Amino acid sequence: MAHFPDDKPNFYGRRRGRKLRATVQDLYDRQLPNLRFDPERAAIDQFATSPEDLFLEIGFGGGENLAAMAAARPHHGFIGAEPFINGVASLVRHIDNQGLPNIRIWDDDVRLIMSAMPDGLLAGAYVLFPDPWPKKRHAARRILAPDVLGELARLIRPGGRLVLASDHSVAKGWLLQSAVTHPKFAWTARRPQDWREQPAELVDTRYMMKAEREDRVPNWFIFSRLPD
Repeated sequence: MAHFPDDKPNFYGRRRGRKLRATVQDLYDRQLPNLRFDPERAAIDQFATSPEDLFLEIGFGGGENLAAMAAARPHHGFIGAEPFINGVASLVRHIDNQGLPNIRIWDDDVRLIMSAMPDGLLAGAYVLFPDPWPKKRHAARRILAPDVLGELARLIRPGGRLVLASDHSVAKGWLLQSAVTHPKFAWTARRPQDWREQPAELVDTRYMMKAEREDRVPNWFIFSRLPD
């Protein structure tokens, strides 16, 4: 039986953007129930075939990276958490177009399901370009808060990876500081080029191409989960 937090955490991001087109709304309504992650069931039992490894992406945006990773690694399972309805609809469309059976979607705040997952479930997790919430008074709204990082340290097995990315100067600082100071994670970078290179498994998303046009420079911070 899944255990949910006694008090539902505050959520500050957007839930919905522009109205979905009728065809997209129809696909969303038909397919999402079959793709939705069920915290009441064991994660590995929610895929047609038992995945070799499981990965989590928190805040998958339009789903381009998640779909690309799932297509490239069909023997692995991927859980994507995203409360923004338009982003979820986009990922549902990618899954339908590419016939991807190895993605499950949690269309709400990821904090609601993390405690239901067992220790060491994940081979890796991704937090890519989260909302920076740059003002100090909004620091508590940042996704990589100590409780979330602590849950990621519990869920990622030793030797697994935590991949963080941002193109916002404030967000880069707090993402890096949060993970560097956690005793269960070690930053793998050995030279400046290491945090300037996009990991090979990720693709250029629409967001990233827009950022490039606006001269926003992304950085990539890869951490290894240390042995217990």
